[in-house]
Amino acid sequence: MPQSTEGRQVCRCSESNIRVSVFTSHAFIDYYIKKSYASRCHPDKGPDITEARQGNGHRKMKKTLPDFEAWAIFAKVAETGSFARAAMQLNLSQATISKAVSRLETRMNVMLLQRTPRSVSLTETGLAALERAASILEYGETIEAEITEQSNSLRGLIRISLPMSFGVSRLSPILSNFLTMHPDVEMDVDFSDKQVDLIEGKFDFALRIAALVDSTLLARRLCPIRVLLVGSPTYFRRHGKPQHPRDLANHRTLRYAYAHGRKGWNFSHEEYGNFTQVAPVQMRSNNAEALNFALLAGLGIALQPEFLVWDDLQSGQLETAMETWKIEPLALHIVAPPGRRRPLRVQILIDYILQTLTQEPWARLEPQTQPLIKS
Repeated sequence: MPQSTEGRQVCRCSESNIRVSVFTSHAFIDYYIKKSYASRCHPDKGPDITEARQGNGHRKMKKTLPDFEAWAIFAKVAETGSFARAAMQLNLSQATISKAVSRLETRMNVMLLQRTPRSVSLTETGLAALERAASILEYGETIEAEITEQSNSLRGLIRISLPMSFGVSRLSPILSNFLTMHPDVEMDVDFSDKQVDLIEGKFDFALRIAALVDSTLLARRLCPIRVLLVGSPTYFRRHGKPQHPRDLANHRTLRYAYAHGRKGWNFSHEEYGNFTQVAPVQMRSNNAEALNFALLAGLGIALQPEFLVWDDLQSGQLETAMETWKIEPLALHIVAPPGRRRPLRVQILIDYILQTLTQEPWARLEPQTQPLIKS
């Protein structure tokens, strides 16, 4: 066994093709060879020796920068569930995608992905690493987007979730105007009265008209939305206007399917207190805007949010009833996923929506005691 000038020995093990440079302690040599040979048989159990003692100091292994590109690629593969889809979205070859993930696995001596001819799935180690890897990808995309937007016009995709009737009738014109001003921005808008998962759906933000349940979402209450009992003049001439909730038992009602208090309508009065009344249902719909057509046709009366009937009330096509009996108001909220750095285009759209809503006569926006949602 040849001697080095530093008093070290070099041991070659032809059976495992391992070259190990260590100090003269035979016990240390045997230990390192056994650990290295075991790591070849069991890749997830590599050598646990990271440095060797040399005199009074230490000789540490050479450190290199983390492979940020490979981690971002790994996150995209995990997100899409496919090397091919990741390659297409990143505009890279499939071979480059595969090599990047393999490079990570070789570097750390672990398996991050289980590969089959038809699918790719995360190993336990890959699942543990995914959240931080996704953050690397997200932060990189955000930095590039912000720099691009600051030096040029706004550009990129914005994903939004909006309540059906409010989104179609009140937000659609606002979004169209925004896209006219910023033609390089793209929008993916989901209209639904169901509360979708913003994190799983990768939404940038949502507007919701509901009582918010406790969650990790960032939220801000924008304004109350009054709920009014309304009907057409034709209907009231035919059936009369109710004066007390008990009168509703003799009226036909039009009901929104997702409203609270499905068994009856709940009212409150400053003098008489609370009262709940069940009434016959002529029509039920999961879209409150659809009830307006039945209202205008004189088919019944309905509890509608003020923004949906404002124009018809102003034109006289609809009228209110039982004004002294109040319905608990709804509230408009803006919510966003936590911890996500919002691109400049998203924040500018949020500000534009709020600025435009202040001009709506039915939107009594509350003072901005809370800051807008910002990263």
